[in-house]
Amino acid sequence: MSRALARPLEAEITVVGAEDQIAGVPAQHRVSVGAWGLGFGDSDPDRKRLIRAGRIAGHSVEAAVKLALGGEVDGIVTAPAHKHALHLAGFPYPGHTEWLAHLAGDVDVAMMLAAEHTTDDPTSLPLRVVLVTTHVPFRDVPALLTVDRVVRTGRTVSQALRSWWGIERPRLVVCAVNPHAGESGLFGDEEERVLRPAAEELGAAGPLPADTVFVRAMRGEFDAVLAPYHDVGMTAIKVAAFGRAVNVTLGLPFPRTSPDHGTALDIAGTGKADASSMRAAIELAARLASKTPAFGGHG
Repeated sequence: MSRALARPLEAEITVVGAEDQIAGVPAQHRVSVGAWGLGFGDSDPDRKRLIRAGRIAGHSVEAAVKLALGGEVDGIVTAPAHKHALHLAGFPYPGHTEWLAHLAGDVDVAMMLAAEHTTDDPTSLPLRVVLVTTHVPFRDVPALLTVDRVVRTGRTVSQALRSWWGIERPRLVVCAVNPHAGESGLFGDEEERVLRPAAEELGAAGPLPADTVFVRAMRGEFDAVLAPYHDVGMTAIKVAAFGRAVNVTLGLPFPRTSPDHGTALDIAGTGKADASSMRAAIELAARLASKTPAFGGHG
C-alpha cells in the first residue's frame, strides 16, 4: 500500500485498517478498526490467526462503505482479502462484489475488470470485461445464465459507462459461452436460447465467440464485453493487461475499485509485491469519483 501511494495523487486519501498496519501509509486521514500485532505473511496460519485477520479485513470494508454512504469519502479502493479468513470470521460472501451490493442495500451490481491501456503505449485502446456470473462453480453457470441476468448486467454496465466514463452511446458485446458460439446448436443452445435474445434486448452485438471477441474489443470495436462466466473473462483481461487491470464494482452509489490480483500471502512483507495494479485502482477510483455527481467534490 505504501508503494502504491508513494507518488502524489490528486485526491485526499483516507486509509482504513489495523492501526499498526496503516500507521506508516502516506495518507491525509486514517481510520483504525483495531490492531493486528502478528507480523506479516502466512506463517503459522492457525485458525485463530485467520479469524483475527478476517475480522480486521471485514470490519475495514464495512467501515469504508459506511464512510462512502455517509458522503465522507467519494469512493473506496479495497485491497485483496483472504476469502477463507473472511468466511471464518463470519463474513459469508463469495467475494467483495456480492458483499458490497448487500452493504449498499442489496442493489444490482456488476463486476468489471477494466484496463484503460493494455500496453505501455499510452495510445493503446482500453479493454473492459464484465462478468455476468461471478464466483460460482462452472457446473452452476448454465442455470444462472438467463436472459434476465444478462440484460440486467448489461443495463448496469451501460449506465456506468455513460455516467462514470462519459461514453454517450456504450457499445456492448455479448461473449458466447460455447465453442464457436454454439455452431448453430451443435455445441450447445445457450447462444440462441439465452444470449442472442439478451443481446437484442440490450441493443448489443453478439453473441460472438470467446476466441475472437476480446481481440475485437482491444481493437476498439466495443466499449465492454459481457463475459458469461468468471474464468473466460478474467483470463482474457489478465493475459491482455495483468498489472494494469482494475476491478470495478458497477451499480453502487459510489465508485469501488480493487487491484486485479489476490493476496499473495507467500510474499507478504518481503517487498517483492508489485504495486502497479493497486496504484491503477487508486487512480481510477479518484477519476471515477470526480465524475460522480452525488459524491464528487469531497476530495
